[in-house]
Order: sequence, then structure tokens, then C-alpha cells
Amino acid sequence: MSSPGAATAFARGVQKLFVGNLPWTVSTRELQGYFSKFGHVQSSNVIYDKTTGLSRGYGFIVFSTRDGYANATNKPYHTLEGRLLDVQPAAS
Repeated sequence: MSSPGAATAFARGVQKLFVGNLPWTVSTRELQGYFSKFGHVQSSNVIYDKTTGLSRGYGFIVFSTRDGYANATNKPYHTLEGRLLDVQPAAS
């Protein structure tokens, strides 16, 4: 079941998700690979610290369709490399 925030974002036509609690070793490509099973991923981005070059433990996914977004937000939980991810609609 999707969250109320997901329903609001969906109604606005936003297909962007915040993904928190990422393992430090996950790359942008791996993040995209995981979420591509829910629908076509338009873009993915892991955020890195500019000084250290290390992952900051979060990123963003943009789906090209509302179906992909809905499929991802309807899943009750997501795990990647054994870690439970924090997946929420991204603030616009």
C-alpha cells in the first residue's frame, strides 16, 4: 500500500523517489539496476561527499512512467545488499 505522501506526489505527476540508508558500496548503476525491475528508470543518482568522494548513503530515482513509480512505492519494503532502504517520495 502506498503512503499518503506517495499518493500526493503521484497526483502531481512526480515520479521521483528519495532512497535513504543505502549501503556505502552501492553505485548509481546498481541503484538503477535494482529499481528497474519496477519500471523504466529515467535517471538514478547516488549522492557523494564532494570532499571525500564517499557515498553519503542516499540517492534519487526518477521513473519515466507513473506505473514504475507506483510499483516501487506499493512495495512494503526494499532491501539492497542486505540493508533495508528508506524509500519515500522525493520533495520537489
